[in-house]
Amino acid sequence: MKNKILLILILSISFVSAQKLELDTLTRKQRLIKDPLTPSKAAFYSTIVPGLGQIYTEKYWKLPIIYGGLGASGYYYFYQTKQMNSFRDIYKRRIAGYTDDKYANRIFQNDQLIQGMNFHKRYRDLAVLYFMGFYLLNILDANVGAHLMQFNVNNQLTLRPQLEPNLLNTDMNYGLTLNIKF
Repeated sequence: MKNKILLILILSISFVSAQKLELDTLTRKQRLIKDPLTPSKAAFYSTIVPGLGQIYTEKYWKLPIIYGGLGASGYYYFYQTKQMNSFRDIYKRRIAGYTDDKYANRIFQNDQLIQGMNFHKRYRDLAVLYFMGFYLLNILDANVGAHLMQFNVNNQLTLRPQLEPNLLNTDMNYGLTLNIKF
């Protein structure tokens, strides 16, 4: 009886260690593909820090695009805010009776200053929308990219362009070939 228990114990330990050894030999990318929580983790990481989900799924080439979009819209926001505040301050100074501003020779009516202020306010608000759009696209891209990592692509399904010469004249026939192998 003791021998049977000892044999079962040895077999179970060797089975568990073989499974652990099999998991250890997988690369990081293979472990990410097998983990069903990879898309939600990538989206969560990109929500916390933009681009972190792309780093998690090893799509490093997307980082300059993400930070370029976020940085450009952030710069555009601050630029438009500065211009809007400039027009507002000049308008307030003109109402107070001062006429020594930088637009004194170009803008003569106060209504034009209000129009300039509203113009820059509208584009400042658009910059906020652009920033939010890039931020949400970052999260969506991390989630979809992680899902596509788990998508099985093999040679049984192919879509290839095809060029064939036309036998009746010298033209080329263009087309796509779809191969499905069962």
